[in-house]
Amino acid sequence: MEWPAASTPPPPDPDEPENTAKAIAEWGVGYIVLTSVDRDDIEDGGSEHFARTVRTLKALRPDILCECLVPDFRGDAAAVSHLARSGLDVFAHNVETVERLQKRVRDPRAGYEQSLNVLREAKVAKPGLTTKTSVMLGLGETDEEIERVMRDCKDAGVDIFTLGQYLRPTEKHLPVKAYVTPEKFETWKKYGEEVVGFRYVASGPLVRSSYKAGEFFIESMLREDAKRENEDFKTSQAA
Repeated sequence: MEWPAASTPPPPDPDEPENTAKAIAEWGVGYIVLTSVDRDDIEDGGSEHFARTVRTLKALRPDILCECLVPDFRGDAAAVSHLARSGLDVFAHNVETVERLQKRVRDPRAGYEQSLNVLREAKVAKPGLTTKTSVMLGLGETDEEIERVMRDCKDAGVDIFTLGQYLRPTEKHLPVKAYVTPEKFETWKKYGEEVVGFRYVASGPLVRSSYKAGEFFIESMLREDAKRENEDFKTSQAA
């Protein structure tokens, strides 16, 4: 894959976090995913832009659950930690593919270990924070490599793992090496949940890192966790 020459985009709108949060607060949704393009031109990679959006949204709608699907912030641990402690409910960053195919599939500034470290750092910064990642299948990976990336992500503390089919956007992009069957995707779901131990695996040809069915499940899971923690706290206070 050929990557375009780097160019510096205009600076982000300083009012975007507040405007975005206000708009979301009016929608009446229970779960929202915030994402962005990479902003390696900004010192913190846009971490504070994300964090300010989360803080504003939580001030307006404390009940809403917020997932941030983020770039790797160039591996900057301080930027990752800053966002992880902002009040978000799910920290998501995609590994994208197996280790062997990283340089072929991803921007050369990204990397397998760097992505794993980002996910690991988010968990260290805020223990108990739900973390999530995703990979695309059909790029030439082997079963053994898929098993390896799942185990590596679990070792990095990832709670939620998704797998979807890679589709070629244009002729300039990498070709599809294989179309994975629905049955095979189901096999990976069972492997991830029953063998590797993820709390939840979404796996299917049309699954992407964020999609409505998965978000509904995650929302239910997080609200049940919060309810259980509240009940445990009340029990400890009464004891």
